[in-house]
Amino acid sequence: MAYTAGDTILDDEYNAFVNNSSSPYGYNHIAGTGSGDLGLGQASISTVAAGNTITASQWNSLFTGLANISNHTNVALSSTTAVSAGDAIAIKAALISDIAEMATQVSTGCPNATALTASAVLRTVTTGSEGWDNTATQEISVTFSSADQMRWFFNAGGKIRFVVTATAVSVSAKDTAFIALGTGIGNLDIGSKATTRSNAGQTLTTNGLANGFHDLTTSYTTLIKLTQSAYAAYNSNTLEIQAKLNAAVGTATVMTIKMIATDPAADTQYTSGNVAGAATDVKNTPKMVSTVATIDPTTAEGLSPVYTASSTAEVSNTTT
Repeated sequence: MAYTAGDTILDDEYNAFVNNSSSPYGYNHIAGTGSGDLGLGQASISTVAAGNTITASQWNSLFTGLANISNHTNVALSSTTAVSAGDAIAIKAALISDIAEMATQVSTGCPNATALTASAVLRTVTTGSEGWDNTATQEISVTFSSADQMRWFFNAGGKIRFVVTATAVSVSAKDTAFIALGTGIGNLDIGSKATTRSNAGQTLTTNGLANGFHDLTTSYTTLIKLTQSAYAAYNSNTLEIQAKLNAAVGTATVMTIKMIATDPAADTQYTSGNVAGAATDVKNTPKMVSTVATIDPTTAEGLSPVYTASSTAEVSNTTT
């Protein structure tokens, strides 16, 4: 029987609102364990046994759960007014569309959520020395306690923030070129289904920002690659950031992020005291610095509990 005005509300209809694991999804699949891009790790709501009356308390459990998700996503609902024992049963006309809207919000990583807080820097990796010749590569991993907790983190609006800077004892034009590449990216925030950069500038050579956690595989995906465009002598120098998972989404517990800085410029110079009059290759490159932090969901607007990364680690730090 359809859920329409004038019909009796059946237990299996209420149970579909609560527990459907296929479209149209129920509350528990959207806010509970879920799978893939649905699920926030919240407590599940009990279904009604066949033939039992649906009580005001049971309706209110569903409405309260939906209201909490609505608060976190910052998308208003119209079907969650509480009912009391003895009230006339009334159709909540917007309930079906409200549940569908909550599924949409969660499946896109709660893009309007504001109950988020930035962690301190969790890991810093710095090139061992200045003066590398071709490439500097750094990898940092971020690990979650379980595959579900990793999904719930991103589904709730959580992000992994990756920042690249450069440092040198005596800053040269080439050092400044690499600093400008890092500045051109700014905060690289890897979200559920997209990645954002906080800054602009430099030449965008590869744009993989449409990729997020749910798009990654066990092979590296380039999220962004910039080519230096502010210093003519070093306009072939690049900065690239890639990411991968240790397994498919739903099994993965680790994301690894890779920074690759390249210096194809020969940068030959006639140095002081060079009596032979021959140009030498001055490897005047800076120390590259990669940091990782997280943008964590909080309990401020309806979710409880929330989930965060359990650890980070330096995977590699090499130069050629």
